[in-house]
Amino acid sequence: MKRDKVSRREFLEKTAIASAAAAALPALGASPRAAEAAAGTIPHRTLGRTGASVSILAMGCGSRFLMYSADEASGVLEKALALGINYFDTAMDYGDGESEVPTRARTRDTALREVEASLKRLRTDHVDILHLHSLGKEEDLAKIEAADGALKALYELREQKVARAIGMTSHTDGPTMAKAIEHNDIDCVQMAMNPARALRFEEMALPAANKKNLGVILMKVTAQEKLLGAGGADPGALLRYAWSLPVSAVVCGMPKVAFIEANVASARAFAPMPATEMDELRSRLAGKQAVLEQFFADHLDHGTA
Repeated sequence: MKRDKVSRREFLEKTAIASAAAAALPALGASPRAAEAAAGTIPHRTLGRTGASVSILAMGCGSRFLMYSADEASGVLEKALALGINYFDTAMDYGDGESEVPTRARTRDTALREVEASLKRLRTDHVDILHLHSLGKEEDLAKIEAADGALKALYELREQKVARAIGMTSHTDGPTMAKAIEHNDIDCVQMAMNPARALRFEEMALPAANKKNLGVILMKVTAQEKLLGAGGADPGALLRYAWSLPVSAVVCGMPKVAFIEANVASARAFAPMPATEMDELRSRLAGKQAVLEQFFADHLDHGTA
């Protein structure tokens, strides 16, 4: 489905305006949460070593966003921006280039070509964050880290200021992501984490990222709805769990405006979940772990819920 009525330039310009406004807000811990709630704003956190101030709720522009019609899409972005969301996750894989820009390339030259094409589609000469998309297991990391690997392209693009920050995303293997964090000079990561604790991201990769002060974006908060419904948990509880972890933002696919409004309300009202409640939620959803590990093992990441 084409999205010709959604201007990429207009979207980027409005996102930049929102980001600039957010930069004037205090970083996490500089003001009481009560003050943010009273002001009707989404709390912000610092995106690790990047220093950027981001809304704790981020919008996924993958398969869920592509569920909106062309007539709806522009208004949805306007709505999200007006409500205070200033982080938008997008990739060339989402909608065959209709949504941008992490790259799935694994070699330097291919990565540079993909980023050049993405920038042309987005009508810009730079992006805030450029992620290598969907890191797999150790053999995939070896390709990325090779002498002609895609990491070389990311380092060059950061040096040239084409990307302000660089990182990787993964929903496949926490130990491999931990190695990627420990071995490489990246600024941020996006990882699949939820109370089911599949694939050991929370136990292994998250501490590694926090140790190096990386910006951490959490995805798969509902495991693409697999943690909802009978035997699962409600979205509000899953979001509260996610925000209670040491992460900068939680990216959600929100295919209905009502979902955006509900999640924004949850963000504005956020208070940390007590450790006992977090443990109870983990225990309740532990039975979903095997299902999620099987699902994400071969999953192509076209969405972010």
